[in-house]
Amino acid sequence: MNAFNRNPLVEIALKLYLLLAFAFIFAPIGASFVFSLNVDRFPSLPLGGFSTIWYETVAADPLVWEGLRNTLVTGLSVSVLATAIGFGAAYTDFRYHFMGKSLYLALALLPPTIPVVILGLAMLAFLSNIHLSGATHSVIIAHVVMCAPFAMAIIRLRLSQMDSSLEAAAWNLGASEWMAMRHVIIPFCKPAILAALFITMAVSFDEFAVAWFVSGLNETLPVKVLGFLQGQVSPRINVIGTFVFIVSMTLVVLAQILLMKRGSAPKAAADNAGVQ
Repeated sequence: MNAFNRNPLVEIALKLYLLLAFAFIFAPIGASFVFSLNVDRFPSLPLGGFSTIWYETVAADPLVWEGLRNTLVTGLSVSVLATAIGFGAAYTDFRYHFMGKSLYLALALLPPTIPVVILGLAMLAFLSNIHLSGATHSVIIAHVVMCAPFAMAIIRLRLSQMDSSLEAAAWNLGASEWMAMRHVIIPFCKPAILAALFITMAVSFDEFAVAWFVSGLNETLPVKVLGFLQGQVSPRINVIGTFVFIVSMTLVVLAQILLMKRGSAPKAAADNAGVQ
């Protein structure tokens, strides 16, 4: 017996609302994909005809490949660095109790709450003062600052599901702190670590404003898009937008799948650490 009586009209209304919400969100993206296959230069209905000419144009553009290379180098570097920093910050919160811990957490999770324009200007001023602005490593540094809190939040959530006595049990069984980290903590956090890698890469791959401030001539792909928009309407925008959306959604979906996985019980890992 149901705890409450379901009203069919309410259920239909909720489903319709959900459908309209998704349509509102994805309609511009769907339109971008459709117009990327339109033979006409300007996006208009009815379509002039089906063609992959704009995909071929983008594939033949060296500026696009340069931007894509910078984006991939930045994204891969940022995902590794941000996840490593986020793991260290999350483990510190999980393992240690110290004065000012609330302030530590507030500061560690602060960057995503700062408007990107302000953060971009601040990063530009800071990197310029230490002579590190205007290069690919400038974007990497800025994006690590932005993405590390995401990694920390994901891994921190995973660690909160772990019994803190398991690590102590590994120590009692003869494992060193590093062995306990290797055989207990990291295996337990593995799904969250991989999810953090994908999420931080997706955030870096999409980010535009901060990269625009600090990249100089080493522009990432989103920054290149701005150049295509200046002074003309370019159908290449639809092609690049479709590609970026597919890549970003793939990374987010992979991260979500990993977060939904339940890690294997770390008790056996603790025993294994003690044996070794």
